[in-house]
Amino acid sequence: MTGVSGAAPMSKVPLSIAILGPGGVGGLVGAVMARAGSAVEILAGDDTARVIARSGIHVDSVRFGRFTMSAHAYSRMTRPVDVCLIAVKATQLEQAMDRVPPYVLGRGLLVPLLNGIDHVALLRERYPATSVVPATIRIESTRIRPGAIRQTSPFAAIAIADSREHHGRLEHMVAELKTAGFDAQLCADETAMLWNKLAFLVPLALLTTHARTTAGVIRTEYRPDMLAVIAEVAAVAEAEGAKIDESAVVALLDSVPETMESSMQRDEIVGGPLELEAIGGAVIRHGKSSRIPVPVTKRLVDEIRVRILSARRGLTGPH
Repeated sequence: MTGVSGAAPMSKVPLSIAILGPGGVGGLVGAVMARAGSAVEILAGDDTARVIARSGIHVDSVRFGRFTMSAHAYSRMTRPVDVCLIAVKATQLEQAMDRVPPYVLGRGLLVPLLNGIDHVALLRERYPATSVVPATIRIESTRIRPGAIRQTSPFAAIAIADSREHHGRLEHMVAELKTAGFDAQLCADETAMLWNKLAFLVPLALLTTHARTTAGVIRTEYRPDMLAVIAEVAAVAEAEGAKIDESAVVALLDSVPETMESSMQRDEIVGGPLELEAIGGAVIRHGKSSRIPVPVTKRLVDEIRVRILSARRGLTGPH
């Protein structure tokens, strides 16, 4: 990927990076990293790949500004890379993996930025387990159309699980992310990293979707449910060996912009598939395995499931 503006100097030869899924997250990360001098290519469906190859990626961001990056875009990985960032939705993962054949990836690392926790095991069944390095991202970014990304909130934080085997490459990755302008860090404990993201995401996604409202409303009018869900996620996480600082999660939710919406909420508005099972469903499943009750989380998930099913029946029923 090459840009229309100058690239910042890199202290090392840039890593070769593939972005699988140039949506709100992947498109923004890829474009911003390429602008800073990283060597980036895009992997997407045929139509999206053609649009991006022809017109680049257009970014409108409150943090990174407005710019356009030209891009190399393909429908399938054809050569090894150092790192493949996976930025598709959890509902798209199984199909998207076909774009990254294990024999082409070679010794490259897979760094999934997906919501949830169970995708890690799925990837480690398909690829060498040590090559899958979980990561999390906190960002509010939306794909307006293929190749056009809008970020409306200023936060953009990426955490990557450290690995003794790949520490040098991961340090290099974090350095490139920081050069690009992201808040980036390595985390020693991947389980704690993933559950900390869920502790923030589950109440935000479920409550904004369930109530069809914004973060500012859920932390005021729906605060008891918000606190209950955080406590339930923390209890399940602790049963799996991850300690969650509930007060820190509450403080983080209290600090996000009042107008913030969740991607799950936006997906329901446009009639797209929801990551309900990857986010809320994961807490229910892991809670059941650990015999930890999660009644508020389950109620919210069940009621959203019913609403989705009713909407589908309305679309497919007689008129």
